Amino acid sequence: MEGNVLLALGLTLFAGLATGVGALIAFFTSRTNKKFLSVALGFSAGVMIYVSLIEIFVKAKDALVAAHGETQGYWMTVMGFFGGIIFIALIDRFIPKKNNPHEVKTVEDVHAAALNTTTIDENKLMKMGMFTALAIAIHNFPEGIATFMSAMQDPSVGIAIAIAVAIHNIPEGIAVAIPIFFATGIRKKAFKLSFLSGLAEPLGAIVAYLILMPFLTDTMFGIVFAAVAGIMVFISLDELLPAAQKYDETHLSIYGLVAGMAVIALSLLLLA
Repeated sequence: MEGNVLLALGLTLFAGLATGVGALIAFFTSRTNKKFLSVALGFSAGVMIYVSLIEIFVKAKDALVAAHGETQGYWMTVMGFFGGIIFIALIDRFIPKKNNPHEVKTVEDVHAAALNTTTIDENKLMKMGMFTALAIAIHNFPEGIATFMSAMQDPSVGIAIAIAVAIHNIPEGIAVAIPIFFATGIRKKAFKLSFLSGLAEPLGAIVAYLILMPFLTDTMFGIVFAAVAGIMVFISLDELLPAAQKYDETHLSIYGLVAGMAVIALSLLLLA
């Protein structure tokens, strides 16, 4: 149990700190490799969707059916799943579009926006970066819970989700770092704020450990796991796939999606 806790916390930390990788990419590259981005985001979506529907949802249903019977358990699983979708959708709904991390941008997009804004108001630019960092932190919190709970139940599933979340955190780090750098001219400060926005991921894991774990009955586990599946599916359909297809040229995003599903399916078979 203790080993699983440390692994789960480590995975959420790994996923969260990918925002710092995004900041480094923003500082040292002037162009985005759109083909790679399309494949990577599609791959991430494939991993999340496959794991959510094939592994997480099924385990949630099994736990709830065992605790409450076939009919009631299945209903509770479905309600938990759509409850997770509604939860993350509401978070999305109340964050302005320009600061929403689900609006994935390339390095060029952020550079252009930053350059245009600096001619008007550096304070406005700084505010844009700060709001984006806050929005990312809010999004990363439930993702941290999802990654932690998945890793506690099944480390192989937790590893897959952590990798998928890390991939989609990289563009978010770019969106935080560039506006703050252009406003202040200080790379260190821009990197630090981008880095800190990702720490909401392990913070979510710590909250899950301290608040959810002591009360983790079969019912609680099933509902939380079903909600995790809903959160992951929503993120994939609302963020990852649209972003992957935005930069797609020759169906690369779908190839990435299928590859992500195939890789995680094979890994789960080998670890079974």
